[in-house]
Amino acid sequence: MTAFVTVTTLAVLMAAGLVVDGGRLLAARRTAVHAAEQAARVGAQELDQDMLRRRTQQLDPRQAEASARAHLVRSGVQGDVTLDGGQVHVRARVVQDLGLLRLVGLATVTVHGEGQARPVRGVREGET
Repeated sequence: MTAFVTVTTLAVLMAAGLVVDGGRLLAARRTAVHAAEQAARVGAQELDQDMLRRRTQQLDPRQAEASARAHLVRSGVQGDVTLDGGQVHVRARVVQDLGLLRLVGLATVTVHGEGQARPVRGVREGET
């Protein structure tokens, strides 16, 4: 009977760990995706002012990257920012500590989120 109780207790703890820590991982992923998307949008707002005066919409690469990185820092998230073809790409990382699954050797899990944005001109519909 003691072995049955021990195995059943461990199974219940593992199931509870999956529920609790699974929820934490989903929340961390949502945080990573949200931070990446917002950082990409912030970066895509940084236009080259000289080109804008000439009616040409072009990103200021240094400012776009700096603004996107600053937003990640303010969000408390680590990540990478790249610019490609007038778009800002952000890949954010969140390291989530686990609770009950720590008992089986999983202390932390890293989740990722991605976002991209490009500058768009227009009020009612976007023009490139």
